[in-house]
Amino acid sequence: MSILVTGGAGFIGSNFVLDWLNASDEPVVNLDALTYAGNLQNLATLQGDARHVFVRGDICDRALLDRLLAEHRPRAIVHFAAESHVDRSIHGPGAFIKTNVDGTFTLLEAARTYWTGLADDARRAFRFQHVSTDEVYGSLSADAPAFTETHPYEPNSPYSASKAASDHLVRAWFHTYGLPVLTTNCSNNYGPLHFPEKLIPLMIVNALAGKPLPIYGDGLQVRDWLYVRDHCSAIRSVLERGRPGQVYNVGGGNEMTNRDIVQAVCALLDELQPDPAGPYNRLITHVKDRPGHDRRYAIDARKIEAELGWRPAETFQSGIRKTVQWYLANADWVRGVQSGSYRDWVAANYEAR
Repeated sequence: MSILVTGGAGFIGSNFVLDWLNASDEPVVNLDALTYAGNLQNLATLQGDARHVFVRGDICDRALLDRLLAEHRPRAIVHFAAESHVDRSIHGPGAFIKTNVDGTFTLLEAARTYWTGLADDARRAFRFQHVSTDEVYGSLSADAPAFTETHPYEPNSPYSASKAASDHLVRAWFHTYGLPVLTTNCSNNYGPLHFPEKLIPLMIVNALAGKPLPIYGDGLQVRDWLYVRDHCSAIRSVLERGRPGQVYNVGGGNEMTNRDIVQAVCALLDELQPDPAGPYNRLITHVKDRPGHDRRYAIDARKIEAELGWRPAETFQSGIRKTVQWYLANADWVRGVQSGSYRDWVAANYEAR
């Protein structure tokens, strides 16, 4: 048996592949287009490992999907592949529609054709697991209850709208065709191998370089923070025991403001690698807020705990320490991903603010 993972060279996908093969000998077929955030260096420890079959390709390529499914006969598809950065979606929404909507549609259709042709036992065992985000639910006021799985969809950015569309497609393929799907909606992930355009790795990388630490607006936007390897364990739990057609929210139980996150990163860097020039928080710079910035996300994860017994293993304090330590120990990886295109993106997104 094997599983097919899409987007398995990205941040969450590569952590999932590494954790999966650390705990299991079941092979992984890893399909990734290797766009700017996909990085084979994330998977360097698997080089030569016969359990890991890497294929460079696009989930919009139906012929490729059909060939991979026919050749490898996976018992499950775990679908991470997505454009995922809100700021990039504001600057260029077309790529988000192509990958997140068209790509998910193409993958669902390939999966449906493959699943329909399986023998009865294999059909019953097959699963299509779709990895999504809490951003599809919109923004919460300060005193509003956390998002449950039945919260109305109210996406506010091109990114979250494209992910909401993909969620609806997955739901429809279950109700219309019976495809045994599972959906997880997670809160903000952080941890090793995170491309440094998102808040936490950007703050670490900029601080170590003595560059400004840009915080949007007043910095009081609230997010729930989930350590990436806790997210991976939740996905494994849902894949193993989740009920087809169901949605499971996955959260870390750590609501914090962006400003507090940046202060926590600075304090850890002050402890682990002090800067002779002074405390890292001297670099904090408030910049113009991004358009349509959601004020608060919060996840109610009681369903996955009650049904599947999953809870995060890391507190924010333990997870953020592991994250900062990883970046300090992996300076070569950071240098490797900071290409000219990355520098151009940072300049375009932040310098004008």
